[in-house]
Amino acid sequence: MLSFLASSLLPLGSEWLLVMMLVKGYPPLATVMTATLGNFLGAVTTYLIGVLGSEWLITRVLRISEEQLQRARGRYRRFGVCTLFFSWLPLIGDPLCLVGGMMRTDFRLFTLLVASGKLIRYAALAWVSLRAAT
Repeated sequence: MLSFLASSLLPLGSEWLLVMMLVKGYPPLATVMTATLGNFLGAVTTYLIGVLGSEWLITRVLRISEEQLQRARGRYRRFGVCTLFFSWLPLIGDPLCLVGGMMRTDFRLFTLLVASGKLIRYAALAWVSLRAAT
């Protein structure tokens, strides 16, 4: 649950819980996969907020014209979509998922980039934690 909430727009961290569970002897594979799934599902929620709320955000809050939006989407598809791999980074990761939804990133590509980034982050953290504990 914490990894889900930490991947929403709430300012939370889940890494400490993963480390604590590993040090307490929880199975590493199950712990990493559970944290990754929860964190990914939180990112999907933020992505869906971007998809469903984009019209309101774009027209009422940001006041972007249709022409500006199309240019931004083109640039994002060319240069920005790969930034979703870094959705695990503090402070910028959640907004990256929101923008991914607003820019209508293909969900399969979103899943590939976000899930792999989050899995690699948790796996690396688990590896370092287990090495330090021995």
